[in-house]
Amino acid sequence: MSGVALVTGAAGGIGSALVRRLVADAWEVVGVDVDEEGLRDLGCVAEPADVSRADEWERLAARLQGLELACLNAGVLTGTASVADLDESAYRRALGVNVDGVVFGVRALLPLLERSRGTIVVTASLAGLVPMESDPVYALTKHAVVGFVRSIAPQLEQRGVRIVLVNPGIADTPMVRGPMREALEAARFPLLRPDDVVAAIVHAIRVGRPGEAFAVQPGREPVSFRFPNVPGPRVAGAERAVPPPLPG
Repeated sequence: MSGVALVTGAAGGIGSALVRRLVADAWEVVGVDVDEEGLRDLGCVAEPADVSRADEWERLAARLQGLELACLNAGVLTGTASVADLDESAYRRALGVNVDGVVFGVRALLPLLERSRGTIVVTASLAGLVPMESDPVYALTKHAVVGFVRSIAPQLEQRGVRIVLVNPGIADTPMVRGPMREALEAARFPLLRPDDVVAAIVHAIRVGRPGEAFAVQPGREPVSFRFPNVPGPRVAGAERAVPPPLPG
């Protein structure tokens, strides 16, 4: 694997590890993050940008050539479990980075990736598959991302672009700090290393099917998550009916 790749959240724990892995694998990497200082010394082309802004995505897309891989990895926590104490700016920021950063990114990069028949890997979270009481808004955003990716995968596949999900558990990054880290350490809960998540992303790039979601936990290989089916109608003659394609 090699070519031009874009990584968002490139200055973070998982993002920087991913950039280094892709560079080592001979990719030409464009690293995107609001932390301009953190993009230095990664061996990538630094593109400081706020992924929550559609105009920033349009600017980035206009500067890219030959894009084959987009890793939409940027993510933030709100830092609160209490809805009553939730700060509106933290709420808006989480929605902007975690959801808009994926939706706007896919929209802006799709024409480029169509040309190369490229791949998009979205870093979601196990919080997009199960509840997360310590940060319900973070769980909200990751559930949204999982639903979005699974829903658009068929239309992207028709345009020659594959999109897959990686859903890590709790990773040992600077996002895990303060009381959260203390609680995890007291419970002796095993954390993923950033390189574990990177290995899962590389696995998803190599073998992931459109819309597939890989769950990532310490000490395990990436697992293709099996989403349960919902109960169907219980109406005579339509017991196994599914909705037809609906106009968009």
